[in-house]
Amino acid sequence: MLLLAGCASQPQREITGGQPQTPLTKAPPKKVSQAWSALSESAANNYGVERKLVDAIIAVESGGNPTAVSKSNAIGLMQIKASTAGREVYRVQGRRGQPSSAQLRDPATNIDIGTAYIKILQERSLAGIRNPDTLRYATIVSYANGAGALLRTFSSDRNRAIAMINAMSPDEFYQHIQDKHPAAQAPRYLWKVTTALRTI
Repeated sequence: MLLLAGCASQPQREITGGQPQTPLTKAPPKKVSQAWSALSESAANNYGVERKLVDAIIAVESGGNPTAVSKSNAIGLMQIKASTAGREVYRVQGRRGQPSSAQLRDPATNIDIGTAYIKILQERSLAGIRNPDTLRYATIVSYANGAGALLRTFSSDRNRAIAMINAMSPDEFYQHIQDKHPAAQAPRYLWKVTTALRTI
């Protein structure tokens, strides 16, 4: 199963008005991580996801601003789109519908849904990627631009795409994204999140 892009990496604006928020201008990643560490640690432990990855995505997606909303209506700390990532998480959890905008503005709910979405990407869409560093890179790119777009840069056949990824080193995979991903923002997003990861 291939998922469509569920989250956003576009510049944010605040729901309440005021100056537009650009990720990483509100606070450095380490401070963002500290601000939301209790919630991200709980969600990461619950889903078996790397906490620092959750923190880095929060830092890049919203700069730690829980009221951030993108032009494409991705909401909150992890910039969740209710109709894609939110709906997919609900479906996998056996729930109907999708989260409301009010729910996504709640930091605990937003981080829980974003972390659950990371788990879905890793265990379903990207299942079979063996190297943990490559899987982290693939997860980051898929979080913002969808797993389908990533896998299609290798092959239209999912199994062949996974096999090709497994034949690469993490550095080769990273370079492949820089050179071949069709979304112009994907290479920069990967760089921004991996840079945030190193500073948390």
